Amino acid sequence: MLTRLPWWLAALVLLGIWAAISALASSDYRVILAAVARGLGVTLSVSLVAYTASLLLGLGLGLFRTSPLRVAREAATFYVELVRGLPMLVILYYIAFVGAPALAAALNAALKPLIDRGLATPVETRNLGFAARAVIALTLGYSAFIAEIFRAGIESVDRGQVEAALALGLSRGQVMRTIVLPQATRNVLPALANEFIAIIKDSALVSALGVQDITQLGKVYAASTFKFFETYNAVAFFYLCLTVSLSLLVRAMERRLKAGGSR
Repeated sequence: MLTRLPWWLAALVLLGIWAAISALASSDYRVILAAVARGLGVTLSVSLVAYTASLLLGLGLGLFRTSPLRVAREAATFYVELVRGLPMLVILYYIAFVGAPALAAALNAALKPLIDRGLATPVETRNLGFAARAVIALTLGYSAFIAEIFRAGIESVDRGQVEAALALGLSRGQVMRTIVLPQATRNVLPALANEFIAIIKDSALVSALGVQDITQLGKVYAASTFKFFETYNAVAFFYLCLTVSLSLLVRAMERRLKAGGSR
C-alpha cells in the first residue's frame, strides 16, 4: 500500500503532519488558526453558491453554443469569448463597483411607479452586500468556462445516436434530455469537479472587497500582529486541505468512471 503511494502525496502528508505538530506546539499558531478558521464558512459558502449558479448558467450557455439556431450560438459565443478574455479580478471589481450601482438604478427605474405611490422603497446599492456581488462575479466568470466544458461534452456524444433517436420520432428536446445530456455530463464530471477546485482558490479574490473569508481574516490578523510568516502559513494550510482533498476525490472519480466505461 505504501509503495503505491505517490511521492507528491507523501510529501503533502508529511507537510500536513509538520503543520499539525507546529500548531500544537506553538500557542501563536493555535491563535492564528482559530482566527483564520472563522472565515472558512464564508469561503465555502461563496464557493458553493457561485459554483452551483455557474453550473446552471454554464449549462444553459453550453446548450446555446450547440444550438441549431445561429442567433443563440452567436450570442452564447459572444458572452463566452468576452468573459473568458477578462481576468477574474477585473470581473469582480466591475460587478462590485459598476454592475451593482447599475442594477440598483435599473430596479429603481422599473419600480418607479410603485416608488412614486409610496408602495415600494428605492433600492440602494449598499443593499447588495459585497459577498453577494462576489458570488455574482464568480458566477459570471466561471459560467463561461463551464459552458465550454458542457459544449465539449455534448459534442463528444456520437452523432449517430442523435440521428437514430430523431428517426424514431423523438423531439430534439427529448433527445437532448434523455440521451445526450446524461452521457455528456458523465464525460465531463472530472472537468466540472476541477472547476470547483479552481473556484475555491479564486474565492480568495473576494478579500479584495473586504469579504471576511480566510484570506481577508489572515490579512487583517497579519497586519495587526506583523506575524506574516505564521499567518500566511495558516492560510495556505486551509486552502491546501480543501484543494488537495477535492483533488483526491476527483482522481478517485476519474478511476471509477474509467473502470465503469471499460466494462
